[in-house]
Amino acid sequence: MKTIERILHTIKREGAVTAKQLANDLGITTMGARQHLQSLEQDGILDFYDVKVKVGRPTRHWSLTQKGHNQFADRHGELTIQVIEAVEHLFGQEGLAQVTAEREIQTLSYYRSALHACHSLTSKLQTLVKLREQEGYMAELEHTESGFMLFENHCPICKAAKRCPALCLSELNIFQQLLGEDCVIERSEHIISGQHRCAYRITPHPLTTK
Repeated sequence: MKTIERILHTIKREGAVTAKQLANDLGITTMGARQHLQSLEQDGILDFYDVKVKVGRPTRHWSLTQKGHNQFADRHGELTIQVIEAVEHLFGQEGLAQVTAEREIQTLSYYRSALHACHSLTSKLQTLVKLREQEGYMAELEHTESGFMLFENHCPICKAAKRCPALCLSELNIFQQLLGEDCVIERSEHIISGQHRCAYRITPHPLTTK
C-alpha cells in the first residue's frame, strides 16, 4: 500500500490525527507526513483545525473531508439507492420494510452459521469482526473495563442507509439477535449522525464468560 493510501486509511480508522502521530504510526518523518498532509489538503481530501496548547504553537489536527470519505468504496452506492426507490415506488413503505427484513434474516443466518463453533463472547466477537472487516466495515474490537467496544470505521452501505434508515436499525438488530443472550449492545457513535465511525458498546451479562 502506498504512503498516501496508508495515511488515508489511518485517518479513516483513527479520526483526526497530527503529523507527529501519523509519522509515529507509519514509521516516516514528521516532515514527510506534513508534506503528504498538505498535498492532500490542497486536493480537497483533508482539512485541518488547530488546537491551542499551554506552551508553544497550536497543534494541527488533520481529518477527512467529504471528498476524502468518498475515496473509500461504497459497495452499494447509487445502484442500491435506485433499487430502494424502485421497490418503494412499486410496493410502498411496506414492501421496502419487507425487503429490509428479508436482508436482516439472511445476514443473521449467515453470521450464525459462521459463529456456530464459537462458545465464548470473545470468540464470537472476534469472528464477527473478521466478517465485518471482509465486508468493508474496517472493523476493530477493543477490550474495556466493562466489556468491549466494536468500532466500524467505514460504512460500505452508507449511501443506501441514508436513503433507507431502516438498514442501520437492521444492523443493530442483527447484533442484538446474534449476541443478545450473552450481552447488552448499545450504539454510542453513528456515521449517519455525522460522527466519523460507528461504535457499539458491548456489556456482558454477569454470568457470561468472556
